[in-house]
Amino acid sequence: MGESMLSSPDDLKSLSVQTQKAMAKKRSAFICSNCGRRSSGYFGRCPQCGEFESMVEHVEEAPKSRAHSQASSGVQRKPLRLEAVGPGEEDRLPVPMGEFNRVLGGGLVPGSLVLLGGEPGVGKSTLVIELAALLAESAGNVLYVSGEESASQIKMRAERMGLSARDLFLLTETDLGNIFDQISALDPVLVVIDSIQTTHTAELNSSPGLVAQVRECALRLQSLAKDSGVSVLMIGHVTKDGNIAGPRALEHIVDTVLYLEGDPFQQYRLLRSVKNRFGATSELGVFEMRGRGMAQVENPSQVFLEERVVQASGSAIAITMEGTRPLLVEMQALTSPTSFGNPRRTPNGVDINRLLLISAVLSKVIGLKLWEQDIFVNVIGGIRISEPASDLAMAVAIASSYYDRPAPADLAIVGEVGLSGEIRRVGQLSMRLNEARKIGFKRVLVPRLGGNADEIPPGIQLLQARNLSGALREVFSTD
Repeated sequence: MGESMLSSPDDLKSLSVQTQKAMAKKRSAFICSNCGRRSSGYFGRCPQCGEFESMVEHVEEAPKSRAHSQASSGVQRKPLRLEAVGPGEEDRLPVPMGEFNRVLGGGLVPGSLVLLGGEPGVGKSTLVIELAALLAESAGNVLYVSGEESASQIKMRAERMGLSARDLFLLTETDLGNIFDQISALDPVLVVIDSIQTTHTAELNSSPGLVAQVRECALRLQSLAKDSGVSVLMIGHVTKDGNIAGPRALEHIVDTVLYLEGDPFQQYRLLRSVKNRFGATSELGVFEMRGRGMAQVENPSQVFLEERVVQASGSAIAITMEGTRPLLVEMQALTSPTSFGNPRRTPNGVDINRLLLISAVLSKVIGLKLWEQDIFVNVIGGIRISEPASDLAMAVAIASSYYDRPAPADLAIVGEVGLSGEIRRVGQLSMRLNEARKIGFKRVLVPRLGGNADEIPPGIQLLQARNLSGALREVFSTD
């Protein structure tokens, strides 16, 4: 036999050292595309979030040097005493869209990083191109970077919407290094990245959209925003569950997280803030999708109620709070005898657990035979309500359908229902009552206030109830 190519222990040792260097230069790992869980081996189901087929293998290179991990500015920062730090003097950049301004908390903060998510086709790019054009007219240069559409496609959309801004610049690019070069040359007040899943950096040996690329690009954009004062708005794709694709850590990197929601069969779109370091969370902006783009809805309560059928059983008006904005929405319920052993509970716009809770209280405390009834609950307008203050309105709507008796047309309802049937107080009652009076409601069913009643606006009659049975008597015995 011929001699082996590895004839000595020194050759084996040399090969081992070379292999170790190659492994140190490139590392392979499996990372969940939903929650960001890292693992050295493959799992068919993520151990952390339980998502199937979400573990994606990717190879990333180790950092080249210590200098590579430093901030892009290269400036070594030193700690400051708390009392030595002065108050922030930077003014917000007002956005020429009142609903967008509301959700942001008053405008864009210079150097902030904003993430906008939403389902495909909901109107993210339409909303952002309109925002960019309006901001370019009022504030200065705006750079719109697209990795999914060509400049001519974006131009066609802008012309359809009637937009024209001299200082709006379009760039079709996915390489982050080239994007940074154009940002340095243009010095814009706002940079739009559409979308972060298509952006990549050549220093990572992985495909665009994978966890390592998305996270690294977001971190570098964050460093750019903080060092230069340029505001960055990133558009992010969403998963089947409605969460922004990529690791959930992406939501911790940015300053503000916005979601654009909407039923594809409805013309209304809801811009919701779920995180905001510079303003209130859970703020809501309402838009209407039209042929020429997104139109702001300044009085959403009136819009949601304009097609309401009065004196219809199974309908109740709830007063809910979305951030600092009170909204009046119509809740509809339908009860019908079930054809199966287990009655169905079908919610649309409310949490199914709240529906199950209200159904159980109505059955146990009030005595409604809902165990033999299918129950369907729907919130009109495509809005989703998660506030417990809408419990009482849901209970009234279900009882109205069960009794086949309509609630008074001029009655709005607010209150949280407990497990024993008691009705608990809610916050910001005066703002809710003022909104109801502005829309034209004369009476409002509320929990019993006692001696600590808020200021009651003139022209509003309060119907107070301590428990659910008393509330139903007030609703169905009043004219």
